[in-house]
Formats: sequence, structure tokens, C-alpha cells
Amino acid sequence: MIELMKQLKSDTDIKFELVLMNTGIHYKEVFDFGITIHYLIRKTKKDLSVFKRLYAICKEYKPDVLHCWDSMTAVYSVPVCKLLHIKLVNGMITDSPVRQNLTNKRWLRARLTFPFSYAIIGNSIAGLKAYHAPKNKSVCIYNGFNFDRLKKIEDAATIRSKFNIRAKYVVLMVGAFEMRKDYESYIEAAKLICNKRSDIEFIAVGAGENFDRISKRIIPDYSDHIKLVGNQLNVESIINVADICVLMTNHKVHGEGISNSVLEYMAMGKAVIASTGGGTNEIIENNRTGFLINPSSPQELSEKIEVLVNNIQLRKTMGIAGRQRIEDHFSINSMVNKFIQVYKNFQLNSEEQVREVTSKSKII
Repeated sequence: MIELMKQLKSDTDIKFELVLMNTGIHYKEVFDFGITIHYLIRKTKKDLSVFKRLYAICKEYKPDVLHCWDSMTAVYSVPVCKLLHIKLVNGMITDSPVRQNLTNKRWLRARLTFPFSYAIIGNSIAGLKAYHAPKNKSVCIYNGFNFDRLKKIEDAATIRSKFNIRAKYVVLMVGAFEMRKDYESYIEAAKLICNKRSDIEFIAVGAGENFDRISKRIIPDYSDHIKLVGNQLNVESIINVADICVLMTNHKVHGEGISNSVLEYMAMGKAVIASTGGGTNEIIENNRTGFLINPSSPQELSEKIEVLVNNIQLRKTMGIAGRQRIEDHFSINSMVNKFIQVYKNFQLNSEEQVREVTSKSKII
């Protein structure tokens, strides 16, 4: 969303405002956009006043399009859009759910909101299929990577010193320490390798409810070679020092959409190992840009890591192919252009008022 807003600021045909449901803004650059930001903070989980406040915002701003970015905001958006005759872009599909029934809250919200959505955007084909999104409303727009982010890479020696990395090789996993990520397999694979060799360090970037539990799996014997460094702002700089990058997903509870971590790995020319399933299969070409392995398979992960550590040419070849794939199919320009086309299609298909494509649009 942040990358999209950056590009929309330079499009004179589109104006937009931002509505947030919490004040925890991780990407501070949003304040540099010079846009109006509304805060809808719930006093309780069932705070019905949110509907009233969102209605007031939209009634005053009169947007052509309301674009929601998760399932809960989709629920809040539907009645407002119906009452004010605003087109709803439902962008809640960022995963490919394993539980496709009403016990999954996101699945339930999808069933409630899809009938009232003008377009349903998923960041993977697997996600659209898993949610059973209506084909006539479905649009797959892959996440895009902005290569300008690589202009601020910190020196590798500085990163190594900061995290006390002394080993020759670095293996990295970036992801939230939540049930949807399989850090257990990553840590167990690291232990298997550390029992055989001492020239590899394993880094994990991220935080979450399972951080302490995963930390306890790392006994002192492994602490010099397995490091959990928490949330970091300079993720690209850490990826830069890695030789191999990993994403393991807990496929019993979660199916990936298009992982931003994998996008970043490949954009930076790193060989990738990831558990197969969901949108991951749409970005990684097995045996060409990386390895797709079975979920919950620390033994297989450890074997693939050693294959890549021992073959520098294979790492380079996969890294080059991976970066080229991001440039060809997951560019920021491609992503933004597809979003803009969706927005402007509303004008052409509007039954209330047909406008030219070049007329101004307002989005919230």
C-alpha cells in the first residue's frame, strides 16, 4: 500500500486520503505524502461507531472508490459503500487459507463482503482460488518490488559487526514469529547443520507472540551460530549479507500469498529455499530461482542449505535468475499500473455517470 501511494502521488488524475484503524504506523514515510489521514480507533472490538465515523468521512470526501486492505475493514466498508453508492475494491486476499470454512474469520468475512464488492483483488492466484472469489470480480495483482529501496544498503562489514557475524556463510529467514511461520523447522535445520560444521550462522529477523518460545529452543551450545535479532528496519541490508534465504510456512494453519520476504530475497539476487504451497509456487521456479521443499521438513531444509553452501555457482545462477524474475513479473510499475487500471475501470463501467478515463478519480 505504501509503494502504491508513492506512485499515486505523481498521478494527477487521482486524489486519495487514508483511513487507519490504529496509530501504530511502521512506515513513517506515510507522513511525507502530504495527504489527509483519518484515524478510526475502536474503543472495543464491537465498536459500532466506526460505521458512523467512516460514513461521515466518505460523505464529506465523496470518493469514487473505497479500497479496503484487510477483511475487517471490508466489513466496515460494505454498508458505507452501499449507502453512499461508492464502488468497493476488496483487497483482503493476501493469503491462501487452509481452513476454507466458517471457523476461519477471514473466510467468513469474505463470504459476507464479496457479494457487495465491485472488484476483489488478490496478490496471488492461489489466494483467489482458495477464497473462492467470483471469477467475474477477481483480479490478481502481484506485489511489486521497488528497486529504489536498494539505494540505501548499509555496508556488509557494518552489518556483520552489528550482529557479531563471524562465520563465512550466512543463512537468513525474515518473518513474523507467529503460528503462520514455521520457525521450528528453520531452527531444527540449523541445529542439524551446526552439529556437522561451524562455518554457517543462521539469522532470524522478526518478532511476535512466539518469539520467546522459539528462543528457548536455542540452547547455549548453538547460541553463537543461531541468532534471533528481532524486528529490524534495515532488512534489505541484512539480506545483503546473506548467502541463502529461507521462508518456512506452517501450512497446517496458513497458506502464503505472495511473500514480501521472498520478493526481497530474489530482488537482491539471493538463492531461496521455501516450503511449497500457496502463492510461493507462483514466485519461485523450483530448481531455477531456488528450491521448493516439503512443509515441516527440517531434514530436507538442511540438505538444500548444504547443497547451496557447497556450490557457489549454483547460488549465483539462482540469484541472477531470481532477480530477473522479479524485474520481469513483480515490478513496482506493473503493480501500480494494474491498480490504477482497476480504479479507472470504475469510471468506464459506472451506470450513474460515464466519464473519460483521463478524468480525476478520488480514492479512500
